[in-house]
Amino acid sequence: MPIVNFHLVEGMTSAQQDERLLIGASRLYAEVLQAPMERVRAIITAHRAGRFAAVGGLAANNGLHAPYFDFIVLDGRPVDEIHRLLAGFTDLLVDTLGVRRDLVRGSCRRVEPQDWAIGGEPASVLRKDEVEARARAAAADEAAR
Repeated sequence: MPIVNFHLVEGMTSAQQDERLLIGASRLYAEVLQAPMERVRAIITAHRAGRFAAVGGLAANNGLHAPYFDFIVLDGRPVDEIHRLLAGFTDLLVDTLGVRRDLVRGSCRRVEPQDWAIGGEPASVLRKDEVEARARAAAADEAAR
């Protein structure tokens, strides 16, 4: 399930930076979510500089690289994991690409397990035990407060 997509300006990164970003993001995802690496996907979508605007101007004109990322988690993940991923993906972009931190944006999309397919089967069926364990842990945390 874990998928992250980095939206970058084409030509503003090297192949080595792209690889470091994708591998680093995969490791971060697996670590934070305690998920097996075979579940993780990391993608770069490159946008032409004339089709990417930031700070009121096209990247082709202002030369600003203002990456955006979005990632998906199954609903029920603790908020602290989501916050660690938001911070971690931002740190990875800043450290790997040398972009300005204040220009990086990111978002998390939570997907209901019944709305996500793994090999054509709903995650609510294939990951039933994991989903239920997270729900129990969240309820226990809430009761402890």
